[in-house]
Amino acid sequence: MIPVVPAQHYSCGGIKVDMDGQSSIDRLYSLGEASSTGLHGANRLASNSLLEAAVYAHRAAMHSGKRIGELTFEENIPLWDYKGTTHLEEMVLITQSIKEVQMIMSNYVGIVRSNLRLERAMVRLEILYQETESLYKQSLISKKICEVRNLINVGYIIIKHATARTESIGLHYSIDYPKNAVSEF
Repeated sequence: MIPVVPAQHYSCGGIKVDMDGQSSIDRLYSLGEASSTGLHGANRLASNSLLEAAVYAHRAAMHSGKRIGELTFEENIPLWDYKGTTHLEEMVLITQSIKEVQMIMSNYVGIVRSNLRLERAMVRLEILYQETESLYKQSLISKKICEVRNLINVGYIIIKHATARTESIGLHYSIDYPKNAVSEF
């Protein structure tokens, strides 16, 4: 989960869904602020309307309810082999990494961006990625270490897409491409 704070505009858009709230991943539905229905235009916070959220929640419930009987589950999953790992004694490392990801995204990948800021964000995120993966490989799995890995991965995807954008659209404004600014209205 990504904590929602005012600087969260860097992740506007949400998960693309169809008319039933289903994403491109089978059996994964997204609703409300996490989804991107397309009903409110590009680069908008997912579901800006309570009516839209209610309608999509109802459609997703109906769609998934019809499919529940056909679902199968793998029950013969082997136990986790945790040889070579230890309990994480350095929880402060994970807590600090989470704070750093939040600061990187807020300071460098917010509404106003530049190629330099995005480049710096990527360099710093790469360092956090290497440190976290090293820690992950030697630690027993915990919710917090999985959370920081997910935050780093989402940050990477957002930065890669922001770097590829050469125009200012909606809430994403790049000081490197002001002449290409496009009005959302």
